[in-house]
Amino acid sequence: MASKEVVIPKGQEAYYDSYHFAPAIKDGNRLYCSGVIGVGADGKPPADPEAQFVCAFDGVKSVLAAAGVGFADVIEMTTFHVGLQQHLATFMQVKDRYVEKPYPAWTAIGITELAFPGGLVEIKVIARLA
Repeated sequence: MASKEVVIPKGQEAYYDSYHFAPAIKDGNRLYCSGVIGVGADGKPPADPEAQFVCAFDGVKSVLAAAGVGFADVIEMTTFHVGLQQHLATFMQVKDRYVEKPYPAWTAIGITELAFPGGLVEIKVIARLA
């Protein structure tokens, strides 16, 4: 039986220790990433939606890199949006800077709030491991 392995990118150890969740788990040939909210260096979401979306994708990128994979290995993406219709076009423009063909399965869900006040998006992915 394969055992699961916790993936914690450098600088995210506090999330694991303080909030008791793993940024990602390797299980067999899959990587299950927890949702990532776009926060800046100050730990707060930028007020500008585009900047916040870039922070979120950069956060996902760091989790993927810590596991030895990248966006090309993502097979499923789920995004949770505050103001889905208002910000979707901007989100998709940012997404297309990171995610290329062949595109993963993607579900976008509108919600009322996230764990960080001012947060507009949380991105959760599943990736294939080599």
